Amino acid sequence: MVGEAKLIKNRVTKPVSRDDLFHFIKSAISNEQQQTDPFYVLDLGAIRSLVETWFHNLPVVQPFYAVKCNPNPAFLKEMAALGAGFDCASLPEIETILSLGVSPDRIVFANTCKPESHIKYAAKVGVNLTTFDSNCELEKIKKWHPKCALLIRIKVPETSGATFKFGSKFGALPEEIVPLLKAAQEAKLQVVGVSFHIGSRAINFHAFEDAIGAAKTTFDTAAQLGLPKMHILDIGGGFTSGPKFTDAASSVKVALQKYFPSELADGNLKIIAEPGRFFANSPFTLTTSVIGKRERAEVKEYWISDGISGSMNFLKYDHDEVICTPLIMKNPTCKELKTWSSTVFGPTCDADDTVLKGFELPELDVNDWLVFHNMGAYTSSRGNDFNGFKTSAIPTIAYEN
Repeated sequence: MVGEAKLIKNRVTKPVSRDDLFHFIKSAISNEQQQTDPFYVLDLGAIRSLVETWFHNLPVVQPFYAVKCNPNPAFLKEMAALGAGFDCASLPEIETILSLGVSPDRIVFANTCKPESHIKYAAKVGVNLTTFDSNCELEKIKKWHPKCALLIRIKVPETSGATFKFGSKFGALPEEIVPLLKAAQEAKLQVVGVSFHIGSRAINFHAFEDAIGAAKTTFDTAAQLGLPKMHILDIGGGFTSGPKFTDAASSVKVALQKYFPSELADGNLKIIAEPGRFFANSPFTLTTSVIGKRERAEVKEYWISDGISGSMNFLKYDHDEVICTPLIMKNPTCKELKTWSSTVFGPTCDADDTVLKGFELPELDVNDWLVFHNMGAYTSSRGNDFNGFKTSAIPTIAYEN
């Protein structure tokens, strides 16, 4: 039912160094002498390193990458080659993943409210695992995909300190779980497990203990109602790379051992997750050109070739995440250059298209560059084509050591 996610070894798993990255970017710019449009660099070695890190820390949890986070084709192809599963939320996302040659049993249709046409398509192509949290969804699934295995998504205690909480929209409330399980039972639908999400950009990973405890209660409730034994636990997303991931992984392992010790011991519990940001963020670097400048009251102001309406939509709520490095073609290292308080605008006519404010930069000229690091999560996937600046047309250049 759920395909195995296995680390494919014997491949380079070392991320590119900053020096090598800048050498590569300079070469890409030099090869296109008139190049002023933004472009991404995708570090394939960084993806492999992250997959290796995941399996080292969470060997019993199979990652199903959340396609919505970044559906870049080269990135998805690499994730597929490394054995990841995929969390898809729509017919087009399923189509994209299947076009890579991925087996449908490596897809979870993780959207609790799906258009009927999307459910019919999932049935047609053999995507046989999905989530629900309402009677309405059960009725649609019974009508169009009655053989589909189901995960009941539950609302868990919101104790993670997440920037983005999902409980107001997704997840059955505690008092709704029994009626939903009974409704599935009466409809002769197969509920095989539980899913939840602690929230995106979580900071308190003890929330996994609360959530996994709530999932265990749901497993027990289903057993008491006489449903077939559940065997899949979907612990959702909320993971970021770096030290926070090791903390999150530790909390997950402690909670699994506390609530599902016998299931872990006998291997009868399949555990999956839906990470997006963890895998997508750090492998992507965005390179933007300076297209204009002026000076006002000791502040240098610059316009660049991408902005808030494009790849940097996330800056509306994540300014503390910006890692920006100047690339001056005449002095690529920017060593010993005086810096100035600077404002950086995006290219559109939107007055709110302000990327950076009060940011220290050396003096830049038109056709110099600003390089933005860790730009893979909810960047290009959330951008638009406002004013004719087409986020969807920004190219990606894959880099490999």
